[in-house]
Amino acid sequence: MNSTPSAEPPERNPQEQPLSEQPPFWSLKPWWCQPWSIISTGMLMVGGSWALLHRLWISLPLSLGVLAWWLLFLVLVPAAYRSAADQA
Repeated sequence: MNSTPSAEPPERNPQEQPLSEQPPFWSLKPWWCQPWSIISTGMLMVGGSWALLHRLWISLPLSLGVLAWWLLFLVLVPAAYRSAADQA
């Protein structure tokens, strides 16, 4: 064990880094949580429900749920991440 201080700063865990030094939001996400996969999954769900069932009372609430899902994961969460990075 060497008790002399090192000239190099200690390595930090990515979770301990300030948000301003962290990578962009989407680079932290796996492939199945990228914008293209979120959008295509929502479109397949709504289009598939309409193509298979032709029931507006099923497809319309499903499309509203998908829109809420898109708003949350494509708009609000990345905006909150950027806001927190700007404040740091």
